[in-house]
Amino acid sequence: MTAAYQSGTFVGRVWRPDVEGPSLVTLREGQFVDITSKAVPTMRDLLDLDDPVAHARSAPGKTLAPLSAVMGRSEAGKAGELHLLAPCDLQAIKACGVTFARSMIERVIEERAAGDAARAEAIRARVTAIIGNSLRNLKAGSPESARVKAALIEEGVWSQYLEVGIGPDAEVFTKAQPLSSVGWGAPVGLHPVSRWNNPEPEIVLAVASNGRVKGATLGNDVNLRDVEGRSALLLGKAKDNNASCAIGPFIRLFDETYSIDDVRNADLDLLIEGADGFRLEGASTMREISRDPLDLVAQTIGPHHQYPDGLMLFMGTLFAPVEDRDEPGQGFTHKLGDVVTISSPALGSLVNTVRLATECQPWTFGTTALMRNLAKRELL
Repeated sequence: MTAAYQSGTFVGRVWRPDVEGPSLVTLREGQFVDITSKAVPTMRDLLDLDDPVAHARSAPGKTLAPLSAVMGRSEAGKAGELHLLAPCDLQAIKACGVTFARSMIERVIEERAAGDAARAEAIRARVTAIIGNSLRNLKAGSPESARVKAALIEEGVWSQYLEVGIGPDAEVFTKAQPLSSVGWGAPVGLHPVSRWNNPEPEIVLAVASNGRVKGATLGNDVNLRDVEGRSALLLGKAKDNNASCAIGPFIRLFDETYSIDDVRNADLDLLIEGADGFRLEGASTMREISRDPLDLVAQTIGPHHQYPDGLMLFMGTLFAPVEDRDEPGQGFTHKLGDVVTISSPALGSLVNTVRLATECQPWTFGTTALMRNLAKRELL
């Protein structure tokens, strides 16, 4: 068990085969403790409490299994086994894109290449020659960003991705439907039409219905670069497919050990291990984000848009893998069987294996199934 799991306040969800449904859990002394109750039957209800930390620490519960036993398995979701689910349930799953300069440049390249990986290297060289590193510390929406925008337009490389990357308005889109996200150990899915794709390791904020951020977790916003590159209007096809959103392993609640400032200064590591022996490592820091996390929340929820069940908000990624995997100039793309590990010292590790979306377990347990299961258990 990592030091983070020992010191922080962690909550999550597990599938309990004995009740044929999900339960809320917290970690206590290395054990999963089921704290589901009629008063707090869902993660939505827990995060909407005035003090979810106090509830997680003091609510009566049933000890289910050691953390090491559940997270010691290679995959989650096997029939008849207690396993981790995504830690959210009724929340909307939203995502902010193009929030880091490096990934913003890659979005421009995707657009210019029209989804053709073979053209990306030449376009990258031209765009980088014009932009360089001048955008790395640029504050989105600032007067300086407006001047950069004018210069880029004059150079003929202006793009809708640069607009949301350095302009006043953030890109916020729906990543997945409530309850469709997969958790630690589950396969993540690629649409079979894609030939150029990558993981997007991100920190995900857990936001209550009143707009208050209650904690954070890790996420993989699986991305189909060729599909989105053909047209930004294909964003839904590029982003929202069966098992294409992974969140977990737990939500770390904001308490005396962890706060939004820790999110602002978080470091993330990415490891991709292929069945073919391929290995890619990367690191990023939230300190390079061009918009403050709370600004992203304010642009998503407020008087202009309510979320009565709260939301999970992906904050964008610095990663845009460009290393060649096979042919020179083709860059990186997933192969089936890749194991993706996204980790951060304060949040633990999210591990998933890449499959085709059509071969991942179909998503069948939606809101109706959840409500019926809770009712059967007399939790509603």
